[in-house]
Amino acid sequence: MNKVIIAILFLFLIGWVGPATAQTNPQLSLTQSQASHFAGLALKCVQKEYPNKPDHTINDKDDVRNPRAMHPAFYGCLDWHSTVHGHWMLVHLLRLFPNLPEAKQIRTALNANLSEKNIAGEVAYLKQANRASFERTYGWAWLLKLAEELHDWNDEDGRRWSRNLQPLADAFVEKYLAFLPKQNYPIRTGVHPNTAFGLAFALDYARAAGDKKLAPLIVERSRDYFEKDVNYPGAWEPGGEDFFSPALMEADLMRRVMNKSEFARWFHRFLPGLASNQPKSLVQPAIVSDRTDPKLVHLDGLNLSRAWCMRSIAAALPRNDPARRVLARSAITHAQAALPYVSSGNYEGEHWLASFAVYLLTTPAP
Repeated sequence: MNKVIIAILFLFLIGWVGPATAQTNPQLSLTQSQASHFAGLALKCVQKEYPNKPDHTINDKDDVRNPRAMHPAFYGCLDWHSTVHGHWMLVHLLRLFPNLPEAKQIRTALNANLSEKNIAGEVAYLKQANRASFERTYGWAWLLKLAEELHDWNDEDGRRWSRNLQPLADAFVEKYLAFLPKQNYPIRTGVHPNTAFGLAFALDYARAAGDKKLAPLIVERSRDYFEKDVNYPGAWEPGGEDFFSPALMEADLMRRVMNKSEFARWFHRFLPGLASNQPKSLVQPAIVSDRTDPKLVHLDGLNLSRAWCMRSIAAALPRNDPARRVLARSAITHAQAALPYVSSGNYEGEHWLASFAVYLLTTPAP
């Protein structure tokens, strides 16, 4: 059975497209069957300690520890940040679909991992020597996204998990407050240290939590870093192991920072050819040649994150803006290229791609 047939069968299985609309009007919204499927992927790994790729500086001979000893809450899913956004996804799905078949299993896993004691262990790890750049800023941003998801949830378990998590969220807020004034230049990469992504999710949290220090600092630094950008070289994308588009991630941040009229003017200076489908490499999905390769499979994540950025950027542009239509169409094309492969059977992608898929499928259509 060839890959095209497998992809079509997968789309029908999880309910992403209907038989009459598979190519003309795909439904980019999360269904309960999809939610159940994606929850299963996260549940397989949030308590799976090995294999593991720690971001860990060994301070002395006594600091050689197994992942769960270092990170009693977030030890699974191959690496710290992936298990954090796996937890975000499980909470997000539980909020959207309280009667999900996996709901009891999700609550059991979250109760076990997000205990007060376990979170205290995570905070203690951050306070040790040589942890200043731990997970900066990708893991920081996802931790705050998890805290944001729990923040206003009217659920008894959710309120307890939120209280438990708050000391760790506070610790990362302090890291942002200490680091951003010192970061003179943005990091414009397509992988974890991307500054725009780290600021975007942190700003979402700061606004939801009413943080009067973090929110204005992020707005200020976002303008410092990106407000004067023009003629961005989007044709240089994608990089060979990207899971973010530096161009689109920056625009997705700036639509949060600017009002709509200011953003539209900025965006057309930033990517002036986009209304004419240029550059092609930015509006066409990336090609993934080997989903067993842990770096090459990043490009599936790139297609998913590009799609969520495109939807949000399009929604921030005027309805008659030609770039809005280009972005909306391209978002669908990118989603079609990646969603069938979230479940590839390969742990290299399965330990993290579902979170990207869920974030995309719950990003409102423009």
